[in-house]
Amino acid sequence: MGGEVVSIYEKMLLVVREIPLGRVATYGQIAWIAGAASPRMAGYALGGLAADTDVPWQRVVNGRGGISPRGDPLATDRQRKLLAEEGVRFGADGRIDLDQFGWGGPDPEWLEAHGFVLLPWRARG
Repeated sequence: MGGEVVSIYEKMLLVVREIPLGRVATYGQIAWIAGAASPRMAGYALGGLAADTDVPWQRVVNGRGGISPRGDPLATDRQRKLLAEEGVRFGADGRIDLDQFGWGGPDPEWLEAHGFVLLPWRARG
């Protein structure tokens, strides 16, 4: 990122763009990779995107593998439809199996090339 100042929100969007088709990440995972203070910040970053964005926002779900409701009541159905089109399956409880469809994160080379430094993961209780 060569000396330029990149906001934490821009960093989160860079990470989200790396989530491959058919995989999902959690808000907490995105915040951790980007060095943000909380999963809620990842939600704010994605919530402010324009409707025609190229950021695959639909690939970010909550820590239980569920779709978090947004201000737009149709957004939940749209997110579910987009994920299903990518091959992501939902269980009877409406959640995604993160062991099956969860993303392991960016390659270490990508992280280094983009100036990311991962701090140790702190599981939230």
